[in-house]
Amino acid sequence: MSFESMKKNSSNSDALIKKLSAMDDTKKNSYKDDRFWRPQVDDAGTGTATIRFLPEAPGEDTPFVLYYSHGFQGPGGWYIENSRTTLGEKDPVSEMNTRLWNSGEQAKKDLVSQRYKRKKSYVSNILVIDDPANPENNGKVFLYRYGTKIYQKIQDAMKPEFSDEEAIVPFDFWKGANFRLRIRKVAGFLNYDKSGFDSMSELFDGDDDRLKKLWDGEYKLNEFVDSSNYKSYDELKSRLEMVLGSSAPKETAENTSLESSTEWGSDDPPSTPAKNSESSAPTEEDDAMSYFEKLASED
Repeated sequence: MSFESMKKNSSNSDALIKKLSAMDDTKKNSYKDDRFWRPQVDDAGTGTATIRFLPEAPGEDTPFVLYYSHGFQGPGGWYIENSRTTLGEKDPVSEMNTRLWNSGEQAKKDLVSQRYKRKKSYVSNILVIDDPANPENNGKVFLYRYGTKIYQKIQDAMKPEFSDEEAIVPFDFWKGANFRLRIRKVAGFLNYDKSGFDSMSELFDGDDDRLKKLWDGEYKLNEFVDSSNYKSYDELKSRLEMVLGSSAPKETAENTSLESSTEWGSDDPPSTPAKNSESSAPTEEDDAMSYFEKLASED
């Protein structure tokens, strides 16, 4: 821009306002990954949708991946990081949680279960069958992040409790079934208890050409458990120290590791709803990290 042009436009702030507004919108949406689909709920916290879990993508050997993460806020900002326990390695937050839990002090145990607890997330490819809130998603392949509740329903479908129930292979094109999400708010949290599978059915009536095209359009899942996409232990430790600062809880005894506990597993003590916790989100485990990322982006 020439000096003359700058002088001529000095009183015109519309372009600058528009640019700043666009930058603000970008910041607010920076946490969003458009590959992921999320069911939409209304103001009352209810929502419905129908999806189909898909088989492993070409070149991969599993239709879902499991990863762990932590999300909480401290005086130094937000800690929103994937946990190296996903890789079977040590993680500074998990180590801190072990020491807090082993201290024997209830207040420190509460910090673990209510604030610093590890989040468990599963990721699968899905086909959106019916998304009433966003019908433009119908017929498209997305990634879907879900938690223990829905994972348990998948397991139950594969191993039905009663002899007169038909076993379903949820990730199979031919022996799978549509999954109906029924979401409602219970005690302030989104609840998926009423969700479930339909009867077994062939997707696309078994049309091989359509199934092959769909299969080729799936996303790779290995990136979520690829060590190259995880920060190093030292990087995570530095971030944790910066976030907690002088408020970092003092730990004492170091006895049983949470990672070796057979009762509730690594860093996953019995969950209790957080009381007035800054990191408490009005969602189940399924959407916890998305919620934390959204909050962090709005700071």
